Amino acid sequence: MSLVDQILYEDNHLLALNKRCGQIVQGDKTGDPALPDMIKAFLKERDGKPGNVFCGVIHRLDRPVSGVVLFAKTGKALSRMNEAVKSREMQKTYWALCKEAPPQTSGRLEDWLLRNEKNNRTYVVKEGTANAKMAVLDYRLVGVSGGGYHLIEVDLHTGRHHQIRAQLAHIGCHIKGDLKYGAERSNPDGGISLHARSLTFLHPVRKEETTIVAPPPEEPVWADFREVAG
Repeated sequence: MSLVDQILYEDNHLLALNKRCGQIVQGDKTGDPALPDMIKAFLKERDGKPGNVFCGVIHRLDRPVSGVVLFAKTGKALSRMNEAVKSREMQKTYWALCKEAPPQTSGRLEDWLLRNEKNNRTYVVKEGTANAKMAVLDYRLVGVSGGGYHLIEVDLHTGRHHQIRAQLAHIGCHIKGDLKYGAERSNPDGGISLHARSLTFLHPVRKEETTIVAPPPEEPVWADFREVAG
């Protein structure tokens, strides 16, 4: 499958895709093809590369999540971007569609999260709970669709397992389709209505601030927010 229509940004050092629901960033037990392997095959064919093609994973998105995901085309770019992620210099913004409105139109959520690996779920717990990690995000209500879904924009400050899903559910905002965190029903495609909207970072080589924006999925539920998306 060609990835050409998913490319949001590309230069000699980086490549960003608008990930579709169901695609995986890293191989798992399903054995389904992972995006890095698909990118390598795509670049090898498109560019006629005779040898091995490099593709490094800079960050990850959960399988049911859509949106911008960034890969490195060189080892130098991967090393520098990994350091940027580690030092939280990469700004990540997400869009979530929820049936419920947040308690305030904007705010900051600071919670202690604990991951249960057996059921692959994260819980908000009390401070001092063993192995719990602090999670921080800012949110704001962008608008409400004709179908009654609230678009919540999230700026992520920490990168915990299922952080946005767990923290929004904790304040009563269940992401559409996210059965694991309290949604009433699943989405037809098995995904959830959580979209990685944008990434902002310092380019690893040019040292220029770079922002990559991903249009939301084509599903009708997002239609009322096309104007917001630009």
